[in-house]
Amino acid sequence: MPTVPSESPRRRRHGKQLEEALLTSAWEELVQAGYGRLTMESVARRAHTSEPVLYRRWANKDELVLAAAEHYRAVNPVEIPDTGALRSDLIAYMTASSQARATFFAVAAAAAFSGLLADTGLTPTQIRERVMSAEPLPSSQEIYRRAHDRGELDLHHIPDSVLEMPFELVRYNLLMDLKPLGSSRIRSIVDELFLPLLELHRK
Repeated sequence: MPTVPSESPRRRRHGKQLEEALLTSAWEELVQAGYGRLTMESVARRAHTSEPVLYRRWANKDELVLAAAEHYRAVNPVEIPDTGALRSDLIAYMTASSQARATFFAVAAAAAFSGLLADTGLTPTQIRERVMSAEPLPSSQEIYRRAHDRGELDLHHIPDSVLEMPFELVRYNLLMDLKPLGSSRIRSIVDELFLPLLELHRK
């Protein structure tokens, strides 16, 4: 088994810096090698560290892959637009989210169907919620809060399920097509589905 040279004192990383480097290396390995070929050894080699360093934090490669996916999303947030109107905010945000997450969804879906589901024992729903969720409601809440302040909607009378709907549809399309949504599809979700649904809750 090839050995990985230990880090020199000058380059030695600790704590959060080390963990972030390990998770970044794990994600890069997942993207380039795929779930089936990824090992704790290959991640350690990419991160220029040793396997025991990984095992002190994650019991196996499944936990590492899940953590790496969550970390990638956390450090690559989608910018929340402020166009001054709910419709244009949603279209801009859903477009940016779709473009930013297409590759992520493709990699995550490939991992799930290459053994991550079976190895972790998690259900498809649990994998979806933990790894392949759309942009979470808290991330988009600012868009809705601004719209509420402008009088475009009343957050006190709209169920969360309605507010989540546009982003659930983005997730569905990303999972089905593994590529960014087209502009016509995004406008259709907003103009033909979401905004008419909001009107029902104005009455």
